[in-house]
Parts: sequence; C-alpha cells; structure tokens
Amino acid sequence: MARPIVLSNGELHVGLNNFGLVHDFYYPYVGLPNHSAGQSTRHRVGIWTDGRISWLDTPGEWEFTFRYPQGALIGHTLAKNESLQILLEFDDFVDSSISAFMRNIHVINLSESAREIRLFMHQAFTIDDSRSNTDTAQYLPDSEAILHYRGRRAFIISGLHDGKPFDQHSVGLFGIEDHEGTHRDADDGELSNGNVEHGRVDSTIRFTLNVAAKSSERVHYWIAAGSSTREALYIDKQIRHEGLIKRLHDTAKWWHKWLKPAVETASKLDPAYHDSFLRSVMIIKSQIDKRGAIIASTDSSMLNYYRDAYAYCWPRDGAFVMWPFIRMGYTEEPYRFFEFCRRGMHPSGYLMHKYRADGGLGASWHPYVHDGYGSAPPIQEDETALVVFVFAEFYEATKDMRILNDFYDSMIKPMADWMTEYVDEHTGLPRPSYDLWEEVFLTTTFSTSTVYAALHAAAELADVRDDKANAVKWRTAANDIATAAHKYLYNKDRRAFYKGLIVKNGKIEYNDVIDASSLFGVFMFGLFSVKSPELTAAVDTFVTTFKSEGVIAYPRYENDSYHRVDPQSQGNWWFITTLWMAQYYLEIEEHDLARSILAWVNNISLQSSVMSEQISPVDHSLISPSPLTWSHAEYVATLLDTIKRSK
Repeated sequence: MARPIVLSNGELHVGLNNFGLVHDFYYPYVGLPNHSAGQSTRHRVGIWTDGRISWLDTPGEWEFTFRYPQGALIGHTLAKNESLQILLEFDDFVDSSISAFMRNIHVINLSESAREIRLFMHQAFTIDDSRSNTDTAQYLPDSEAILHYRGRRAFIISGLHDGKPFDQHSVGLFGIEDHEGTHRDADDGELSNGNVEHGRVDSTIRFTLNVAAKSSERVHYWIAAGSSTREALYIDKQIRHEGLIKRLHDTAKWWHKWLKPAVETASKLDPAYHDSFLRSVMIIKSQIDKRGAIIASTDSSMLNYYRDAYAYCWPRDGAFVMWPFIRMGYTEEPYRFFEFCRRGMHPSGYLMHKYRADGGLGASWHPYVHDGYGSAPPIQEDETALVVFVFAEFYEATKDMRILNDFYDSMIKPMADWMTEYVDEHTGLPRPSYDLWEEVFLTTTFSTSTVYAALHAAAELADVRDDKANAVKWRTAANDIATAAHKYLYNKDRRAFYKGLIVKNGKIEYNDVIDASSLFGVFMFGLFSVKSPELTAAVDTFVTTFKSEGVIAYPRYENDSYHRVDPQSQGNWWFITTLWMAQYYLEIEEHDLARSILAWVNNISLQSSVMSEQISPVDHSLISPSPLTWSHAEYVATLLDTIKRSK
C-alpha cells in the first residue's frame, strides 16, 4: 500500500496510507524504529452519526484525495462519505522543530439537518517495533491525555475542540487474548473510559460535535513523541500553549525557507513540472534523517509479506539522492550524508551493503564465501565509488577547502586506495562484488564505470590538495580500468554491454543479460564516449529489446522476476531506469523523447507526486515501496538536466 502522504522533521517521520491513516510512525530516527510496524497498528479514524459508525478504512464507503497544496510538507487529505453526508478535511504535518505529529481536522456536515457527529481517533503502537507484549497505555486525567510508553519511548495523545479535550476515552488490548482493539468499543458511539492496560495495548478517544446543517466544526489532534514521559508532556504543553494553528504556520514558514534553492531552480523549468519538482524535493527531504542517513523508503508495507522492507540507507542510493541536491545548492544534507558514510566505512576503505539509520549495519543476504571464486567482502563496490564521485561533485559545487580537508584524509584517500588495489589480476577490471540490484556476484559494467569515474574524481581532488603522488596513482588506475573495460565489456554478438563477468579457475564467464544499469553506467560516468559506436549500438539494442507499444518505459533487465505481475513480460517498469533513458536522450539532444518520458512519469505518479519503485505494465499501478527516494531523485535530476540543456 502506497504512502500518498509522508511527513517528517528529520527525527519523527509519519507515513499516511491510502485511507489517510497513520501506517508508519518512526522515532527518533527517520527509518528506525517503526512503532507502527505491525499489521494491526493502523491508527483508525471513525465517524459516528445517525446511529452508525464508519471507519475510514471501511471498504467502499469513503473517497479520498491527497495533495501537498501549501508549498510545504503539509499534507491535505479529503475523505468523503456520500451515504453519511460527511466530508473530512485533514491538514497533517510533523512539526518542524518539535517531535509532534498534528492533524487539523475539519468535520463538514453535508446534510440539510443539524446533527451530532462523533469523531473517534484510534492509536495502536508496537513501541520500538517490539512484538513482545510489554507496552503500557494510561489515561492521564491531570494532562487530559493518553500516554503510551515503553522504556525510553513515550507518546502523548490528545486534542481539543472549542478549547475542550476529548470527552471519552478507552484503553485496552489488541491482537492478543481475543481482543480486536479499543476501536470496537466505539461501535455504539460510546467508549468505556478504561484507564490503563499493559501488554499489546491501544487506545481510542472521542470528540462529540454538534454541527449545524451545511456547516462544520474543527478538531485539533496531536501525538507528541519523547524519550521520556516528561519530554513528551513538555511538547504536549507547548502545543496547548501556542496552539496547533501557530505550529502549522511556523512549520509552513520553515519549509518555505528551506525550499528557496529548489524554488529558484524550479522557476527555470517548464511550468508543467514546477509543482511536481518541488513536491519531489520535499518527499526526498522527508526520507533524510537529520544525522545523515538517507532512507530508501519508509513504506513498511512489504513487512506484511516479506522478511524486511526498505528502511535502510544504501550508500549508492544516498549518493544518487545527494547529487541533485548538490546541483541545487544544498550543503547541510550532503555534508551530513558524507559524515554518515565516513562513520560507516570499513577499516579497509569500503562501504558495506547497507546501514540502519543509527549507523549500524543493515540486514544482508550477501555471503563472504562464493562458490567457485573464494572469499570476498559482501559488498557492492559501486556504493563506495559513487560516494567518492559525488563527494567530488560536492567540492566542485562549493569550492570550500574546509569541506575537502574534513574528508580527504579520513574518507577519500582510504576509499580511493582500496579501489585502486581491488583489481582482478586476470582482467585488470575491478574484482567481483554484487551488482547494484543486489542479486549477482560478478564484475559488472556498472560498477566498473563508477570505479573509473570515482578514481578520476579522487585524482582531481588530489590535485587540489597538491597530493601529486596519489593523483598520478589514482588517475593511472582509472585509465588502466578503462583500457580493460574496452577490451572485455562490450558484447559484439548482441551489440550491447555485458552485464558483467567473473573469472573462475582462470576462465572468464560472461553474463550477457541486457541490463539498464550497464547502459546507464557507461553513459553517465564516461567509460565510453556518448557518440562511440559501442554506446550507440547498445542503446539501439536496449530500446529494441524492451520496446512497449505506445509507452516509453523500461524494466531493469531481461526477464526480471522481482514482483513481476505479467509472466509474459520482460519485467515491471521502473521509474529509475525509465528516467535514465530520459537523461540519455537529453544528452544527445533528443528533447522530444525526453519530454515524452517526463510527461508519462508525471502522469503516472500519485496525485501527491509520490513515485514507487516499479510500475505494472498491465494496469500501470504503482508496485513496491512508495515513495522510493531514488525514484524521486532521478526525476529531479532529469528535470535539472532540462535546464542544463536549455542553456
């Protein structure tokens, strides 16, 4: 299930699902832990009137629209129930300076008659993503609030209507001992006022509204998060003192200020993409932890069906995300990201597969021992290479020697030295590691391209630092790799670049699968000239292999089975690979083809501009995590390329 609305301040992150309900609740890191990770932890919203209740996730009863209309990461959700004659309007945000999620709820009576309307707000947590039954929930009469806590995590839930708190509450159990949850307590419009429970606990609060015909009332609702009850109560007190509307306005101002570089850039774009560009920039920002981690996706839906989700920082994804930010002039986010990478760097000088938001190693399925090859680190070398390459872009954009001095000896040198040494003695190419899709262990064309570019970039940085010996060493290593690549990586029979190769028992084994990353790597990182006959032929082969009637969209590679919805297809389409082709077309001045891709991407995204990882070639629905940060980064990067080309 997609997250059409994501909200964040770099510490507290909330994802709202297709019913406008809290589906992900991360604190104190973006991406770690998810206190709403269980299948029964959706925070329900219900309306009771005329003797019956309807929850927003009741199938077929509500119609939804989702937008970001304020030029800020403030979600606007409309939920309409024709049979109840009720329209709910939510302005949702995570406060820019305190850890609080707030909802300004506009309850509109569409009926010709005055009615009593009861609004129910339900909360369910698995605090610290714990499946053990040790949480506690309590009603706090002195604070007119509900407290959920476990260890060093505390959440205060409260709200106001006409200056008055909720009028009923219920605290209970869900998912154990045959308890469905306190939301069932609201079936008759009344709550039992249960005051405390421990174990697997949830809570519900009620606001009673007397709404005139064709009129409305407002409810302000919030969840304050803290590392202790005292901290959460302090935030709750601050919200009550200043008022939710002031916090909303202050948050909007913060986003307007932060967006200034992006707004200036957007003014140079085709007006058709102005708003979607800014929304993508904000969505990317929502996935960035303030301590540097760039989360691939905070959408946890995959946990319901698979072993894990995407709430990790892959250094490669992070580098691709920071590249357009650097181009727009942002400095804090790239600096924090490179600090994060430096902290996670292996003593040998390489980066591991992926990391948690707190810097710990992420889960991995990559072994150290490989059949027929021997041992090698369980890594993807392109992740190290791209961090070096994009750091060089960061220095080039800022020309700030302090930044270079901060990272040159501590990160750039060990990474560049490791890449220089991590070369196969038989081919002169980088030694095998996993491909960027995390599936195949071999020396890929993509990784070779990124290592080539990274070593040249490191040599340029060495020139700036007057480190002549390393400049010569790294530049020579890059040129040697390029020579080997021209010898080994082009497949004359298929007129395409090999996905990669591996040397086993002294013999080269080739993988000739047509892969978008091979084409993109060669083109983007200059391993072959953009006008070379090899690259021109490879593009023709790629387009012919994956051509779809009436659609310019591409999968990752031939017969990609990951989440594939149509067994007869080559695989699902990806935003990333499709936008890579748009970038290539802009490079060769094929503007119409690039514009066609951009228009298609813009139209197929959600109304809030959220993009997923994949798209179904059958019904064009979004598949897999939504939003996917990397998809948005490639969209922003492609639009930046249109400015460059227009110049």
